[in-house]
Amino acid sequence: MNQGTTTNTAVDHNEETFVTKRATVPALENILGEAHSILDHGFIRVVDYMGDDSAIVQAARVSYGKGTKQTNEDRGLLRYLMRHWHSTPFEMCEMKFHIKLPFFVARQWIRHRTANVNEYSARYSIMDKEFYLPSIEDICKQSVINKQGRSEPLSPEQAEVILNVLRDDAERCYSNYENMLNEDNRHEDHPGIARELARVNLTLNFYTQWYWKIDLHNLLHFIRLRADAHAQYEIRVYAEKLAEIVKLWVPHTFEAFEDYRQNGVHLSAQALELVKKRLSGETVDETNCGMSKREWSELLQTLGVTKL
Repeated sequence: MNQGTTTNTAVDHNEETFVTKRATVPALENILGEAHSILDHGFIRVVDYMGDDSAIVQAARVSYGKGTKQTNEDRGLLRYLMRHWHSTPFEMCEMKFHIKLPFFVARQWIRHRTANVNEYSARYSIMDKEFYLPSIEDICKQSVINKQGRSEPLSPEQAEVILNVLRDDAERCYSNYENMLNEDNRHEDHPGIARELARVNLTLNFYTQWYWKIDLHNLLHFIRLRADAHAQYEIRVYAEKLAEIVKLWVPHTFEAFEDYRQNGVHLSAQALELVKKRLSGETVDETNCGMSKREWSELLQTLGVTKL
């Protein structure tokens, strides 16, 4: 973290530079504007950011009043804030990204309604011929346990058949999209239709782009949900890259986040009571736990044991 005057290279890496008195993070300055490849055609690029670990501490101490700095180091205060689920101090930091992602990933992503988004418009512009194709090993059977998840991979031969279907459908749809636009050969008999209509023919694996600005509190919430092993692979790889970037940006905050949120566990009041009973020597099992079979199984899995 650096609170001094810094000369920053512009995001587009041109010759223009800016002098700033704001807090800067050298590790993040080094990757501003750099595209981090995701999937086959996607990327994440940091456009700008505001604040650092110190900004969170500063905001927290405003609400705590004088004298706090003498009794708490920055790292300790950040861990306290994270441990006790404070939110406002973390909202003082923001980051803006330029992201390229498949439509179906974007539709999941936009469910996080706590960000500012401006998306590429296929009403004004022509979509590029870029669509996502999963790798052979990521083409899997439907899970019978999780209705919105995958299970084991198909055989390479079966996966290749699926891959060809996905590729052929996308190629055909884009060809029809171009024909409907007829940008290069418009005439009276075929003037081309509006872009806003032609786009409806494109498949969900085509790529879109957007600028996405979000505060740190909500960004960490996004990472906690989408970098989880249960999240869909295609959005998880984006979340994992975001996590790497946040770790560069606010390392002490991210350390606390990993300890208390991402790798920590939350027990219900009922589950906590069962653990207390077991620690006091009482016998606790599925027959007397008062939980459903699934909840009991999840508790054992959370604790990493086969029985209590």
